[in-house]
Amino acid sequence: MDKVIRIGTRESQLAVWQAVKVQGLLGEHGNASELVYIKSEGDTDLKTPLYEIGVQGIFTRALDMALLNGDIDIAVHSMKDVPTVMAKGIVKAAILPRASYKDILVPKPGESFSDTAGSFVIATSSIRRKAQWLNRYPNTRIENLRGNVNTRLRKVIESDWNGAIFAAAGLERIDLRPTNAVDLDWMLPAPAQGAIVVVCCENDMDSLEVCAKFHDDNTALCTGIERDFLRALLGGCSTPISALATVTGGRILFQGNILSNDGRNKATIEKECPLSDAPYIGWDAATELLATGGQQILDSIRNEG
Repeated sequence: MDKVIRIGTRESQLAVWQAVKVQGLLGEHGNASELVYIKSEGDTDLKTPLYEIGVQGIFTRALDMALLNGDIDIAVHSMKDVPTVMAKGIVKAAILPRASYKDILVPKPGESFSDTAGSFVIATSSIRRKAQWLNRYPNTRIENLRGNVNTRLRKVIESDWNGAIFAAAGLERIDLRPTNAVDLDWMLPAPAQGAIVVVCCENDMDSLEVCAKFHDDNTALCTGIERDFLRALLGGCSTPISALATVTGGRILFQGNILSNDGRNKATIEKECPLSDAPYIGWDAATELLATGGQQILDSIRNEG
């Protein structure tokens, strides 16, 4: 393809890193490209908690519009930000190999944590992280934390919080993971956390062909299962739903959960299947979870709204 591919991206350091990563992959395959910077609603409203905004696609809508208007050729997203039902006319062009899917705790400098510690003040804008933390540490006070990665890290230092929760991949990609950060191995991630997705218009055959060259099948399979689970539960940014699928020895291992917003109630599911059954495991897991306590939790969340 001779034309210069226009890559749409948000302006945050992490978003630009992801776009530059895709730009490098395009270059490896002989394709010239340029970055086009676009602001999203999620970047301009830095005070309202994400779960109060309560709309899937808050970080992707502006880029979707730019694609459909022909202002850009492809857009690059953190896959966990992309709605499970994408905008009409827009499709996934490539999913990159997944980085760390883990959440991490970034303590305030000088703070130390143990699994038996008592009460905390912890910051996060994620209702999922909030619910899982409260389920484990019910005496915690949760504070809202918005802004780009650099802003959030600065707030940890300047505030009276004990620490804040971040996605490991985001900090690691731009070399900002503090040395005192703690992996939260017990916390299940958001569906597709740690994955980067490239999207384009469904009729853009040139972009689809070029991006297919760096598409990762395993990451696409696992994130697809996780997003199926989320979609089957009708979950979004305002629902504490977590999921993780991994490929091990030719089999799929899946873990998922849903919690009440206050973390007091929790329903979990674990499943394993051969790769041949992988297309169904996310849906099957959601069905089983709903039948074993998940429906009651989901109903309580809806009633709160």
